[in-house]
Parts: sequence; structure tokens; C-alpha cells
Amino acid sequence: MGIRTLSALSCVVLLLCSSSLLCSAQTTPHAFSLEQVMSSPFPTNLVAADHAGRIAWVFSTRGERNVWIADAPNFEARQVTHYVGDDGMPIAALKLTPDGRAVVYARGSEANSAGEIADPTSNVEKRVQQVWAVDVDKGEPRLLGDMGCEEEGCEDIQISPSGEFAVWSAKKNIWIAPISGKSDAKAKALAFVRGSSAQPKWSPDGKKIAFVSDRGDHSFVVIYEFGRNTLRYVSPSADRDLYPRWSPDGSQLAFVRLVGKRMKQPLIPQSPLPWAIWVYDVANDSGREIWKSGLGLDDSLPLLTEDESFQFAAKNRIVFSSEQDGWNHLYSVATNGGPATLLTPGKFETEDVALSSDKTSVIYSSNQDDVDRRHLWRVGVEGGTPEALTRGETMEWTPLEIAGKVVCLGSTATTPAMPYVVASQGRGHEREMIAKDPLPADFPSAQLVTPKQVIFKAADGWEIHGQLFEPKQSGPRPALIFIHGGSIRQMMLGFHYMDYYHNAYAMNQYLANRGYVVLSVNYRTGIMYGRHFREPKDGGPRGGAEYKDIVAAGKYLQPLPNVDAKRIGLWGGSYGGYLTAMGLAHDSDLFAAGVDLHGVHDWSVFKEEIPADAPDHDDAVKLAFQSSPNAAITTWRSPVLLIQGDDDRNVDFSQTVDLLQRLRGQKVHVEELIFPDEIHGFLMWKSWIRAYSATEEFFGRELK
Repeated sequence: MGIRTLSALSCVVLLLCSSSLLCSAQTTPHAFSLEQVMSSPFPTNLVAADHAGRIAWVFSTRGERNVWIADAPNFEARQVTHYVGDDGMPIAALKLTPDGRAVVYARGSEANSAGEIADPTSNVEKRVQQVWAVDVDKGEPRLLGDMGCEEEGCEDIQISPSGEFAVWSAKKNIWIAPISGKSDAKAKALAFVRGSSAQPKWSPDGKKIAFVSDRGDHSFVVIYEFGRNTLRYVSPSADRDLYPRWSPDGSQLAFVRLVGKRMKQPLIPQSPLPWAIWVYDVANDSGREIWKSGLGLDDSLPLLTEDESFQFAAKNRIVFSSEQDGWNHLYSVATNGGPATLLTPGKFETEDVALSSDKTSVIYSSNQDDVDRRHLWRVGVEGGTPEALTRGETMEWTPLEIAGKVVCLGSTATTPAMPYVVASQGRGHEREMIAKDPLPADFPSAQLVTPKQVIFKAADGWEIHGQLFEPKQSGPRPALIFIHGGSIRQMMLGFHYMDYYHNAYAMNQYLANRGYVVLSVNYRTGIMYGRHFREPKDGGPRGGAEYKDIVAAGKYLQPLPNVDAKRIGLWGGSYGGYLTAMGLAHDSDLFAAGVDLHGVHDWSVFKEEIPADAPDHDDAVKLAFQSSPNAAITTWRSPVLLIQGDDDRNVDFSQTVDLLQRLRGQKVHVEELIFPDEIHGFLMWKSWIRAYSATEEFFGRELK
């Protein structure tokens, strides 16, 4: 398996049964398996047809990924594609043609730095990432062309207004192919352009495509027009132009202008990213600035949300995100300039954003009035009082309006993510599940616990939120602290909207069912509690201040009557793996064991984040190392299980290789589970099952 195990199965059985925790969990009448709680289909890529009452999404069921659709008004779900098996082939960038008759999508993972497409199945044939189309009524996929996306989440397919062509960015170019499949022409590059081309957007009449040409320290917005053999550069400058958006009538093009990169910039103090909104008049070939941010840190471009939030709406308004008051809010500004209107006032943050069908209002998700959940709201593009569309103990995200109805994805504390249609206005804040049949009959909803919201303070006064999963068994129990990755994430009081954390939430439920008290911690550098919480001046490689929140979580657990204070463990992935390792290195007296999935162990080796020309380069490298687990390796005593795929594109596998040798030198008990050819977010369902099974078994041995 790649993990060190006892040599005889009988010894394993004896060891497991020597743990009263495990044996009590096995005999409880309400126990469920890890496979059961991980069996629900996870929905992503919810999209709608522009001119038909049809939605589509991707279901991933035990690693088997397929496209589904549903039609208004009844929204009865049906499967379109029929891929079989846990094959490690994700589906991304799903789109419906405007008439809803065909779906287009990318299949396969992005490429690594060597140009290799991930294949954790150990198949001997080389894989490729490709773009496919399927006629909804026929269900037979046809190949449009290769993609080979070069970084996580960069898949971006755009359909022409006529539904005739698809374009996408890959291999530093924009590619175009007919969707019908009737033409013999294969996908071809749209045009030769220096740099790296991305973010293609069709004009409303389908005669032009705007895109971004990234030249490294600057970038341009470029317009390609069919029938012309020259490109048009939109108000070129030495700054970085991003996010081109056409006006509804195609006469104007809005874009974001971010300041250009500076050389010899200090690294330790945070630097602001000032930006502006420009509008370009296509007929007159002229652009002008209509809004400009301030120069402070709060005024920086909100890179997390701007791509989705930046929208050219009706009524000559442009909608955008800004954190100028310290919170991620929506604003709008007139295309002829003037002051921006705050659309979402209050101490909360917005996330998913969509325009209504007529583009006169914004439908968005936020944590307004419910800080550790998501609900849907609507507000006019010119302002007004936001209207709550959903509320209560449910959660909703990815809203769309179609045929006069709002559809979304959603979950609860005990019901996994599913597509929903929101009740019409006047019927309260109800919602109805669209796809009921795919949920397995033995999914253990009735046996899951509802986590409690808890709030505690770190030693330096920061207020930290968490979710407490308490088992139904009584008496002092082992406890586990779950630490999410990102770190720009937030765990919530229900099944998560990202597959990685949907799995983690299910695992926390499983651990609680096995008898552990589990505390999931939303430490500083995470989202939805304001920019100052998300970007502390001493976070990450600048000091690792967020580790104080993990210590505070441990001290919160210690006095609880159902917790054995000497049996507290840590587990988490990515940034959560980093903080797990920090806990074991700095506080082995507090944290008895840990499971570190693909964690960062030495910030100082991230050379791309520490440019050589920085005046404080040496100080930044020193501080980054001091903020890392490796700096405290001599005080690491607690046992650890290291888990990682060796084709990880987010955290280099060398981080695990190096830590393993250091721990061996310290004679720390270390176990390992290595997945050849797996990436950061495991592509195969069985990889998650193996990793989580090994995690529970490891804690069963170490926290007897």
C-alpha cells in the first residue's frame, strides 16, 4: 500500500480491537462505513442555456463523472454522458449551447510543468486533456480538440452566441473548433499572439473575441475580429489589463487595469495592488478610466472574486467587487463614470455572483446574518435593499436564474450537496431538490451529527470560529482538530461547496461516528471574516501567526468534559498539512499525533514567491524558514502519518521527501502513504478512501 503496516493481519485485528474506541464504534447499531458517507454524488459546474429553459451540471459519483441536465419548469434530472468507472478523469468548464441542445466540456486533468496529464490509474498509455461536445438527445461524445491546460482550474471554454463554435485557452493560445462535428476541420489556433493568451470572451454578435495577452510584467486586452487579418489592442499600457467584458449590445468593452509589476519590491511588508475600471468604445477605438481604487491595502484588487464578480450589466452599469471597507462587497458604477454605489453594505462578504436573466439585478451568495453558512440574495444593479432568497439551516451557492426561477447548488449539515430550485417569491425561503434519485439509498443522513458553531479566542485576542462534531458516545474521548487548506477557505456548518472539503466534511462526520470529538477550525488567513482576518501582516511565511489559532483550538478542547486532554490529534491537507506539522513540531505535549496530507514544511524554498531582486530577500528567506515546521524539527516528538501524491502540482513532492528524512533523523515515529501519479486534490475516489481509511486507522493506533 505504500504505508508501513504490521506484517500479519491477525496482529492488525488484535491491535484495532485493543482500542475501546474502535471496538465500540464497530458494535454501535448506528455505525456507518467510510464508503457510505463518501458515496453521495457531488455536483459541480452548474450552468444554464441562454435561450432555453435548461440547466446542466456534472455529478461525480464514487469517482465516476458524468453530465446531467434538467428542464424547466419541472426540472426532472436525467443523465447525458455515460462514462464508467473511477477513472481519474475530471470534467471541467461545462457549457450549454444557447439553444440547450448540446453540452461542451473539458475532460482530463491539467498538465504539470513537464506537460504531462495526470493519470493515477497506472495505465500504460499517455493521457491527454481534451474538449468534447455531446448532443443532449443523442448522448454520443465527439472530440473537438486537445486542451492541455497548464495550471489548476485554468480550463475556460466559451460558446459563440450562435452555438456554432467553441473557443478555449491552452498552450499559451486561443483555440477554436466547430461544435457540430460535421466539419472536417480540427481545432486550430485563433491567431498568433506573443505571450500567453487567456480569458476569451465572445462579442454578443459573435463577430469578435476579446482576450488577454499576458506578457509577464504587463498584459493587454486584445480583440480578434473574424474577417480581419490584424488584431486590435485595447488602450495598451505598461500595466496589467484583465477580465474583458462586453456590453449587452457589444458597443463597449469593460476591463480591469491592475498596476504593472515593480522590480526590487520589499517582500516582508505587504504591498497594495491598486487598480481601475476602464471602458473602451469599440466604434471609436477609444478607452477611458471610469473608476479608480484608493492606494491602501484594503483598496487592492480582490483577486479571489473579481473574475466572477466583474459583470457588464443592464442600465449602463458595471458590477464589481471591492474590499475598500475591509469586507468583500459588491459595487456598481455607471459606464460614464462617477462614484460607485455600494450594493451589499454590512460586516459580511459576498462570493458567487450572477446577473439575472435581464441583467438588471445581481444574484449572489454571502454569509450575511449567518457567518458560517452561505445563502442567496438579490439586489438591483443600481442599488436598493438586498432581498434574501434563502435562509435558515440550509446552505446555497452557485446561483443562476432561468425561466423566471433561481436554481443553485446546496446542502445541509446532514444532506450532501445537490442541485435545487428556489421557491418563487411569496413562498418563504424554501427550495426543492432537483435530482433525488442519485442519492444512495444507504447514505447515512439520519446518523450524521449536526456540528455546533463554537467561537474562541487566540492568545493574541483574535476571535476564531469553528464547528464542533460531538459523537453520541459519552465519556472522555480522543479529540481531533481538522485544519482546512487554502488557506483562503472557510469550513461551514454543512457539506462544503468544494469537492475537496465536501470530502473532508464527510470524513469529520465519519470520525465523529467512530467516537472522536472533532473540531474544525477557521483560522486566520481564511475567508469570509474580512480582509484583515484573511491577510494578517504576520501570516504564512511572514510569521505563521495563524498557528496561534490551532493552539487555541487545542486549549479550547482540553477542558471539555467529553475530551481526554492527553489524546488530541491534528489532521489536515495542504495548508492544513502545514499547520498540522507546525503543531507536532512546536507542541508535541499538546498534540499527541497528526496526519499531514501534502503539507508545506519549508516556506523558504518557494523561490517564485521570493524574487532574488527584493532588497529584503535574505531577511524574507530567513523569516519564511522560521515560519515553517522544519525550523522546529528538533522538538517534534509526536507520531505522524504523511500522505501525498507524487504528481502534486500545488505542493512539490520534495516537501514530503525532505520532511521524512528529517523526522527519521529525529527518530520520530513516521508512517507514509504515497500515491504514484496522483495530484494534490486526488483524482480517484479510491485514493480518498485509502487516505481517509489510513488516517482513521493511524489515529486508532496512536490515540488508543
